[in-house]
Amino acid sequence: MTGFPLIIAFIIAIVVMILLISKFKLHPFIAIMLVSLALGILAGIPLVDVKGADGKTTAGLATVIGQGFAGTFTSIGIVIILGALIGTILEKTGAALKLADMVIKLVGKNHPVLAMELMGWVVSIPVFCDSGFVILNPIRKALVQRTMASSVSMSFGLSAGLYIAHVFIPPTPGPIAAANTLGVGDNLLLVMGMGAVCSILPLIAGYIYAVMIGRKVKADDEADRNLMTKTYEELVAEYGKLPGGLNALAPIIVPIVLMALSSIAAMAKWSGSGANLVKFLGTPIIALAVGTLFAFFQLITTKKVEHFYDLVNETLKTVGPILFVTAAGGVLGKVIASSDMVKYISAHAGVFSAMGILFPFLLAAIFKTAQGSSTVALTTTAGIVQPLLGVLGFTSPMQITLVVMAIGAGAMTVSHANDSYFWVVTNFGEMSPDRGYKTQTAGTLVLGIASIIEIFILSLFLR
Repeated sequence: MTGFPLIIAFIIAIVVMILLISKFKLHPFIAIMLVSLALGILAGIPLVDVKGADGKTTAGLATVIGQGFAGTFTSIGIVIILGALIGTILEKTGAALKLADMVIKLVGKNHPVLAMELMGWVVSIPVFCDSGFVILNPIRKALVQRTMASSVSMSFGLSAGLYIAHVFIPPTPGPIAAANTLGVGDNLLLVMGMGAVCSILPLIAGYIYAVMIGRKVKADDEADRNLMTKTYEELVAEYGKLPGGLNALAPIIVPIVLMALSSIAAMAKWSGSGANLVKFLGTPIIALAVGTLFAFFQLITTKKVEHFYDLVNETLKTVGPILFVTAAGGVLGKVIASSDMVKYISAHAGVFSAMGILFPFLLAAIFKTAQGSSTVALTTTAGIVQPLLGVLGFTSPMQITLVVMAIGAGAMTVSHANDSYFWVVTNFGEMSPDRGYKTQTAGTLVLGIASIIEIFILSLFLR
């Protein structure tokens, strides 16, 4: 099956998957794997590897499934484990509560969702949103206890802030790649500035949606408000003296600084052994490993080193289901990428070219929804749009930068089951998949629409 019928089959497959998970209560891992297998067969992916006359090998369905599963573990598996371990240690030592108190003193007790969103937005400028959510989740959980805010509101507030910076502001790879492809790679300061400007309306919309959805949807960790207040006070009493501010902050801030320095080194094209060391320390896996060492130091200073083995064991049990469901989402994305769907969408891009600034947004949204990765949506759409810039009337650096922003807006519309970030937010936010659709999927639709509205308005004035 190819062409438009395959698009229809994909839509049906997503609907079936949602029904299997939400209505029939089939485990997400099984549901996603079944849908991926069925979609792969319908898409005409060969059952086994096939060697063509030109010597190139076309991966069979079993190989594609294996690649999708393994690729997800390669990209984010260790990051999730180390990030979750840091979080567990922060909770055990009371550092998460200390961080929560620091945030409250900074922004006030009445605005925890806004604090979480802005924190996520800043952190995600140098850090991938998946990693950022895992790193900041302990603070989110502690703030839920400290302020009695909705857990769902805090989860989506954090998710929104992270996601907006992830698709708009270099040095994250997606916006940089899109800017380079479209010819404004030498104007990264302009891209970064416009990314910050284009973040304003989606940040406002994300905050409003987070507050609203928190009144309607409850997470598994929601509890009676009186009990939460009591629990927080009891926890503080149990820990006695909480860790100092720098000690509590180090496991989170050090990885962020390392990743930021690595991004700067890559963007500035530093070379030599020193630059290589900076880039090495700034890879998410190594940066979080360094953060884990600082977290282990907390155990030493709080005299809880004997609990380290149990904390690791507890962490692995927690992240196991998250990793496997996330990897299943990677399988679905790989199956779609191996089909003719992306080629079909690319070949028919001209149909949409009369839509101006809305064209790159819609094209990126189609790619995002189809295959799950925002970075892939950004880079693929940029490659398609680049030869059409003149036809669309985008010629100046400012106009082309707005095209980068429109692609970024589409690249977060929407996050659902084939997106690893959906499962990170849903699982770490302690929500079932159906609640995840109401929160993360619907919320990213709000973010995308708010973003393109602002970008469209800016395109009317900025030339």
